[in-house]
Amino acid sequence: MTSQFSKKAEAWSARFSEPVSDLVKRYTASVFFDKRLALFDIQGSLAHAEMLAAQGIISNEDRAEIERGMAQIRGEIEAGSFEWLLDLEDVHLNIEKRLTELVGDAGKRLHTGRSRNDQVATDIRLYVRAAIDDVLALLNGLRTALTDLGERHFDTIMPGFTHLQVAQPITFGHHMLAYVEMFGRDAERMQDARRRVNRLPLGAAALAGTTFPIDRLRVAKTLGFEDVCHNSLDAVSDRDFAIEFTAAASLIMMHVSRMSEELVMWMSPRIGFIDIADRFCTGSSIMPQKKNPDVPELARGKTGRVYGHLASLLTLMKGQPLAYNKDNQEDKEPLFDTVDTVLDTLRIFTDMAGGITVKAENMRAAALQGYATATDLADYLVKKGLPFRDAHEAVAHAVRACDVADVDLSEMSLETLQGFSPLIGEDVFAVLTLEGSVAARDHVGGTAPNQVKKAIERVRGQLKD
Repeated sequence: MTSQFSKKAEAWSARFSEPVSDLVKRYTASVFFDKRLALFDIQGSLAHAEMLAAQGIISNEDRAEIERGMAQIRGEIEAGSFEWLLDLEDVHLNIEKRLTELVGDAGKRLHTGRSRNDQVATDIRLYVRAAIDDVLALLNGLRTALTDLGERHFDTIMPGFTHLQVAQPITFGHHMLAYVEMFGRDAERMQDARRRVNRLPLGAAALAGTTFPIDRLRVAKTLGFEDVCHNSLDAVSDRDFAIEFTAAASLIMMHVSRMSEELVMWMSPRIGFIDIADRFCTGSSIMPQKKNPDVPELARGKTGRVYGHLASLLTLMKGQPLAYNKDNQEDKEPLFDTVDTVLDTLRIFTDMAGGITVKAENMRAAALQGYATATDLADYLVKKGLPFRDAHEAVAHAVRACDVADVDLSEMSLETLQGFSPLIGEDVFAVLTLEGSVAARDHVGGTAPNQVKKAIERVRGQLKD
């Protein structure tokens, strides 16, 4: 009789009268991408074996043999010498085959009380949990790098924009802290998602639970899960956690892409607000003067890649009846690529933030264009007693006159300014300076250098927690 784990037989082959075709094997196999789950599969199997022995379902001798075999398999995988076989479909059967080769019947007893359905669901949750922890650490690093950059330029003045038009003066430090806030929300979302990832499906077996007297809470504690999945049908078929992770990752990439857009624009010689270190840029094969910001450009492109994975996972799940279906094999590649893309992006952006050179004089010159202190003049008139709408109209007339004369508001004479409102006095020029404008916004969330310093202290406190 053919061995259960011969190269030509499957774990389920006794039910069938003919072997699976090679084309179907290639089409349905997942081993060459789900093998990245191998160490998590071993981790889950060891916890399962420990519980089986504690419950008297397998002997302590079998448990010891399983642990010995798994230790060797782990070493082979880490050394790159483990032989992955297409005939065995997936990571689970490949490891089980090797375990049985090493420890005999003890390896065959490991699968007692579980199915590949709850096994893979457990592996993926362990994988996503570890990925979230890596993402959180990298978000912390990126927020720290951006905070450091903002602190160096807490009082560097630049134009703030709405509709890509000069709006009001702000500080570059304040601008950097806006991204620190965005990535902070990303960290909060990941932390929240982690709670729902961190629930154990193992013990649900194929879909209905098992007849063996298992202790799911024991396994959950061993693996560091906060709870178990409380419905066996849902436990094996749920991929909400993978979708939620990918949705949170999509938001991270959206924030990265927004920052990338600004970095690309700011680096253009036409704007010239910053320079990015050479190691993050490339040249042109034909134009020797070019220095292209390839990293932020590519990050914009990779954002769409992650969005696509989110759409793929949502579509994958939308038509599935309970419980597990083979469709779910398609959850791994988009999930794995999302993890790889986000982790690589966060690593390189953290490094790149430390390689940004700020051209403060260019920023200041740009802030003097576009009448950035017009709102300050309107506020000045309101404080003198003029209704805001009347102040708005008076300043609009002043701006139009500046356009004609090709001067800034601060360059107009007092007599000319008083022609737009008699309430204007000599103290107006302090209001119309860039420094006066940003300093006046001295409240929580404002752009005043004093508030930027306080915001940096608050963020550093968060990053230490």
